[in-house]
Amino acid sequence: MKQLLILSGKGGTGKTTIASAFIALSDAKAYADCDVDAPNLHLIMAQDLEPERTDYYGMPKAEIDTDKCTECGLCKETCRFDAISKDENFTVDFFACEGCGVCEAICPANAISLKPTVSGELMLYVDSDRVFSTAQLRMGSGNSGLLVTEVKKRMKTAARPDADLAIIDGSPGIGCPVIASISGVDMVLVVAEPSVSGISDMERIIKTAETFHTKICVCINKHDINPANTGRIEEFCRERGLPLAGKIPFDPEAVTAVNNGQTIVDIDCPSGSAVKEVFRNTMELLFA
Repeated sequence: MKQLLILSGKGGTGKTTIASAFIALSDAKAYADCDVDAPNLHLIMAQDLEPERTDYYGMPKAEIDTDKCTECGLCKETCRFDAISKDENFTVDFFACEGCGVCEAICPANAISLKPTVSGELMLYVDSDRVFSTAQLRMGSGNSGLLVTEVKKRMKTAARPDADLAIIDGSPGIGCPVIASISGVDMVLVVAEPSVSGISDMERIIKTAETFHTKICVCINKHDINPANTGRIEEFCRERGLPLAGKIPFDPEAVTAVNNGQTIVDIDCPSGSAVKEVFRNTMELLFA
């Protein structure tokens, strides 16, 4: 099964809009949303399905046994994250605790222990011919890269044997969730926008993806809002030998489609027509 990952380097470029269009055009039997901090692909691609929900246990957090605690205060004095406070008893602030274990090691009464905590929720949407894997990280929880890895693993495990393509919607940025998303995929499609920040973030995400020695191609979304910067992106791709899969125009009808829970290829609009060419070119590169 070929895995195509769609990334952007920054938020707001239209990455998820393009990912949903690719899923519709390919009739993908397996797809995933790896933006575990703020997933939204399900709003378009899983409206008719109820997910299987599974708690995800990530970083452990400190827990104080008040029956054993002598209230010596050493834990509060040594916690560099100010996660321990005292009201009637010493308590741990779930969101401030980083699970470092210093309080557990220093407690003379052995009243503190690190306990696994629910850091997020995994969601798997399955019907007779498709599987969609995603997750939601809890506020204040870390290890998002590990959660992304689990999202991809569940997609691959649940996919039908005849699934030949998986579309993965990545997260913005170049951090842990993006790195975990890139690992093991066959190609990365970078969605760039012709703005100063868009070009900068495009260059950063391409540099990150190149360290994995995977195929990379680029498409330009909203290319007509700044022709000069679109030219800069095209020149960058030529200089780096990166295939340009195509250009998509700015299209107010795309917003209407998304707000109605549709993909841009579900309606007759300029962006929908353009993304079909981007899809064809991307598939040729992926399966070459």
